[in-house]
Amino acid sequence: MSIQIHPIKAFNDNYIWTLINDSNKQAIVIDPGQATPVIEYLEAQDLDLIAIWTTHHHYDHTGGVAELQEHFPMTHLVAHSEHTVDEDQTIKDGSTVSAWGYSAQVWDVSGHTASHMAYILDVDGHKHCFCGDTLFSGGCGRVFTGTIEQLYASFKRLNDLPADALYYPAHEYTASNLRFGLSIEPNNEAMQHTLLQAEEKTSQGIPTLPVTVEHERAVNVFLRTDEPTVIAGVEAKMKLDDDKPLTVFAALRELKNNF
Repeated sequence: MSIQIHPIKAFNDNYIWTLINDSNKQAIVIDPGQATPVIEYLEAQDLDLIAIWTTHHHYDHTGGVAELQEHFPMTHLVAHSEHTVDEDQTIKDGSTVSAWGYSAQVWDVSGHTASHMAYILDVDGHKHCFCGDTLFSGGCGRVFTGTIEQLYASFKRLNDLPADALYYPAHEYTASNLRFGLSIEPNNEAMQHTLLQAEEKTSQGIPTLPVTVEHERAVNVFLRTDEPTVIAGVEAKMKLDDDKPLTVFAALRELKNNF
């Protein structure tokens, strides 16, 4: 048995990551903000939805849940108690979720929201991290009901994953994030090269995701807060009280808010 991972596009730039078990034609979807594209894809592929996992409560991640539950009555809903859905399995940091004999660890990666969860699915020793809106390729989520301190701690935790682990963010923000990154680190060649690739893929409707942890360490300024080039780039735009990583991280988020 093997699990395939497919992005279903929703709204303008959302990805509803879908786990597919080809051997029994079953599927699990993560953060279905819309039901229609999920139903259309599953019916076209002759797949049966057995579970929904949510990362946080925002409507573009939960808006399709109720309709999918009606369409697929046996669907098992996995969510945190604050995700504003009627979950079957309530999760928190340290919970375990099952997918056809494989297990996913639940991590609290709050910051974007106060109860943001990530799912770290281990398939044959390789880790797949469904991180919702906490980490994007080249960027991070805006702080809403969480705090910048939580978001920074979540980034440190996500950065502890193995270099070959894969991040699966829920939005196609890569090109815009890299443009911001280059405003901070204009001479970052990895970022320059990745932006060209991202723009080409986006123009063709091809996802830029998933991305490896190793890749993000090279191109995501929010993972590079101790790099002299990043510190200098921030200081060129605003005064820093100190150059501690959290201070730089918070300044980067403020600059990105107004980019």
